Amino acid sequence: MTNESNHAHLKRQQMAVDPYRPLYHFLPPANWMNDPNGAIYWKGKYHLFYQYNPNGAFHGTIHWGHTVSEDLVHWTDLPIALSPTPGGADREGCYSGGAVVNDGVPTLIYFGNPDGNCIATSTDDLLTWQKPPENPVIPQSAPGAEWRAFDPCAWREGDTWYSLAGGRLDDIGDTAFLFRSPDMINWEYLHPFYASELDKEPESDCAVPDFFPLGGKHMLLFASHERGVQYYIGRYADQKFYPERHGRMNFGEFGGNSGHLCASITLKDGEGRRIFFGWVSEGRSEAAQRASGWAGVMCIPRVLSPFDDDTLRIEPVPEIEKLRGNHRRTTGLRVSGGSSVRLEGISGDCLELDVELDPGGAEAIGVKVRCAPDGGEQTIIAYDRKEKRLILDAEQSSVNPDAVNRGAQRAPFALDAGELLQLRIFVDRSIVEVFANQRVCLTKRIYPSGKDSVGVEVFAQGGEAVVTSVDAWQMAAIWPE
Repeated sequence: MTNESNHAHLKRQQMAVDPYRPLYHFLPPANWMNDPNGAIYWKGKYHLFYQYNPNGAFHGTIHWGHTVSEDLVHWTDLPIALSPTPGGADREGCYSGGAVVNDGVPTLIYFGNPDGNCIATSTDDLLTWQKPPENPVIPQSAPGAEWRAFDPCAWREGDTWYSLAGGRLDDIGDTAFLFRSPDMINWEYLHPFYASELDKEPESDCAVPDFFPLGGKHMLLFASHERGVQYYIGRYADQKFYPERHGRMNFGEFGGNSGHLCASITLKDGEGRRIFFGWVSEGRSEAAQRASGWAGVMCIPRVLSPFDDDTLRIEPVPEIEKLRGNHRRTTGLRVSGGSSVRLEGISGDCLELDVELDPGGAEAIGVKVRCAPDGGEQTIIAYDRKEKRLILDAEQSSVNPDAVNRGAQRAPFALDAGELLQLRIFVDRSIVEVFANQRVCLTKRIYPSGKDSVGVEVFAQGGEAVVTSVDAWQMAAIWPE
């Protein structure tokens, strides 16, 4: 074990006693993490980079952390990939970007704060990175220009490279700016990449854009600084994108301590799957984050694919099932309207639940997790038939005053006639992820304070419902520490 890996091992060991620190979601050994960056499948391994502050659990002195996995479940910490260069284009931080392979050479493209978009290359299987003297390859725009260098991604068409920089225009709202290059060194600006005319709420901007084909369409995944991760699906032609659908993966407005899904990136793996990674921020006070010594967690990797009607299918990677243990199953449980039933033998703070419910005559149905015996703490997952929404409600999740954002995620969602509600729920200490019928996923941070806040309940309102089945597993930790 190298000195660096031994240090990471000791840090993880020290942090493991924290009751809020997730056990089967990826996070660094310590300190601050935010946006996932540069996700790339290289020589049979999944590499993930991320915004990282080696100096503490707060946003600042941004580097690129680096981790690698063979199975999308167990991760190995690698040395920091990018550090700010004193006097260089990225002297104030190595901010978000992507990864490509340029004629066999792995290449990172990122925003070098403050001077513009930069690149770095590796010739030793992604362990060390070299920055060319031409950085920034896309210098920051002059005052008054319609575009700016920010959070780039890149792709190749034939012999030509294209890159997006995220942003907005006052007359069209969120957009990205398109650049073209023959060699990833010399770039020319072309035009705004898209203008959305869809009937939706206006967004603050298009940050951390990620553009790729999906089925017979293209998808632009991005984050709004006001509302988090979202996407367009549409048509790509003549170096312009024409959005036809808009969707969200985050359904709550947020600030610095939101506990929501804030930023994301994808890669295409050796099986042709589109794998999604997302950063979930802390929903507790900055003082609590600094005191704990860590902040930020990645969601479970997800597989994105299209349904036949070009809507988006969202599923947890099947590899996560290898962590399952101590299986429990309940079937055919009737729940009368206005009641909540505790599931005997099913409890814990690190769980996967696979729940199938028949709404019957109920107006609302769902599951409660991390429940205290007296109900003083509970996190509610509900399907509201009248509102046609799926809800992840953290209002009562914690009595800890450090929990500063207990709001609810509310996603548009409706069951078809005769369709059962199918929920896959992942609980990992301070994070909850809910996948509903492969169509919607909600994510939220919670911070129950009671050691006995581990119960699981099912409930119905306004009529009787049937819990067709509940399968529950205790989930193993992915860290040997």
